Amino acid sequence: MQASKQHRSSGMSKRLHYQPKQEVEAYCLPPFRILDHQPPYYESSQSTHSTAQSFHERYCTLESSSANGSYNALYNSSSTVSFSPSGSPMSQHEQDSHYQHHCPDHMYGSPISGSCITDDATNFKYKLKELETAMLGDSSIFDNCCSSLQNGARNTRPEVDSWGQIMDSISKKDLNQVLIFCAKAVADNDLLMAQWMMDELCQMVSVSGEPIQRLGAYMLEGLVARRASSGSSICKALRCKEPASSELLSYMHILYEVCPYFKFGYMSANGAIAEAMKDENRVHIIDFQIGQGSQWLTLIQAFAARPGGPPHIRITGIDDSTSAYARGGGLNIVGKRLSKLAETFKVPFEFHAAAISGCDVQLENLGVRPGEAMAMNFAFMLHHMPDESVSTQNHRDRLLRLVKSLSPKVVTLVEQESNTNTAAFFPRFVETLNYYTAMFESIDVTLLRDHKDRINVEQHCLAKEVVNIIACEGIERVERHELLGKWRSRFAMAGFTPYPLSSLVNATIKTLLKNYSDKYRLQERDGALYLGWKNRDLVASCAWKCKPGTN
Repeated sequence: MQASKQHRSSGMSKRLHYQPKQEVEAYCLPPFRILDHQPPYYESSQSTHSTAQSFHERYCTLESSSANGSYNALYNSSSTVSFSPSGSPMSQHEQDSHYQHHCPDHMYGSPISGSCITDDATNFKYKLKELETAMLGDSSIFDNCCSSLQNGARNTRPEVDSWGQIMDSISKKDLNQVLIFCAKAVADNDLLMAQWMMDELCQMVSVSGEPIQRLGAYMLEGLVARRASSGSSICKALRCKEPASSELLSYMHILYEVCPYFKFGYMSANGAIAEAMKDENRVHIIDFQIGQGSQWLTLIQAFAARPGGPPHIRITGIDDSTSAYARGGGLNIVGKRLSKLAETFKVPFEFHAAAISGCDVQLENLGVRPGEAMAMNFAFMLHHMPDESVSTQNHRDRLLRLVKSLSPKVVTLVEQESNTNTAAFFPRFVETLNYYTAMFESIDVTLLRDHKDRINVEQHCLAKEVVNIIACEGIERVERHELLGKWRSRFAMAGFTPYPLSSLVNATIKTLLKNYSDKYRLQERDGALYLGWKNRDLVASCAWKCKPGTN
């Protein structure tokens, strides 16, 4: 009997490495507008733009009709002042003229240009003092503030010694560090400093440049949206024109092929399900975000090759709005595709569609039948569920308790290894910068910079995530990643215990990675698999089973 089990497991695992190229998983949010190389705000006939429109257009790729009021509010602040190349404060009219003549005419398409701010930090200090004196009246106020700062009092603006570090980062074109300084100014609500550094960043970022320049363009966009808006107006500012559904599906397909992240997640989850179901005759898989259904193509083929014949498979697919748009129709499209494949491989198959979002899932939506061995699949999905920090309903833990009540044989989890859920804005910004820097670097190795669709892939499949993490709060921030350690706690509290992944799964994924850069690394720690780029973990995969005696 034991030998038979091993034989079945080996035979199925050998089938799991095959991944048809024509199928794509939908794991992308709504897209960004493609930038023109000559944005409208540089046309000579528009030299008297309003300050709000100038601010929005200078930094943003977003196409919004509802956020102008927020930008006006930002620029009408009395502390909004710019400096001329000589270091003196400029009037608003002078600012508009300066931006038209000195900001690069391809803000998101040009190479890095030089700084327009004086390199003399000491001189900048005195100019700042002039500004504070003009704003506050009596110069003794500024002197008292400086004295208090020297005595250790807290002040939102960086100490004078920090100016040298900021100016040094700008002169060295250290985009990573300038982004961090700008985010700190935004976090401290230092409008003057934030605006100045945004002006500097607009000359350093480019969606057609190095990985950090491309990511920097979207990080800057998030900072601008956050600084200019609040609450529900942020999400309105982030609305942008979507491509045709067929185009979005194509961009997803390109990302799916050039990076192994999705294949890694699907293969590791499928391996755990195949192992848990190797002796079952009736299998019910509930996929809480089925997308295009591409994850199940290889599993159906693996079950078809199982010694003794395949089981009867039933898949319940729960939908999401982005996947529905990309596929250009309802879940019936997914059902037909999987049914056709199962028929080809002579696998008894049923598909049950649940066209609802994860937050709305209830027991009656899952179509549970007696006599079926159940597997629950959470692939790149649970981080979209609001938890206790967002809503008292806490759908994140509610879904885990619902799943536990059904006593599944296995539950699979695949998530991005990042900590952005409950982190405050500034550490969340730094974490996002580090995480997506690795992601963009990995894309750069495979997808050439002159590839005609590379900008579209990054804008429509990644940029929206970045901006949402940086700009939004509360229920509007839907990208809420957690580290595997936190997921372990949630699963344990719900009544689960780890289900170790088979060593055959590990070996199969190592074979997959041979088709990609040697900078990807695969590690197994505490029964979970981690896929990373260089020294940064990017995706974690693990499996769970019910604790004995907890039902």
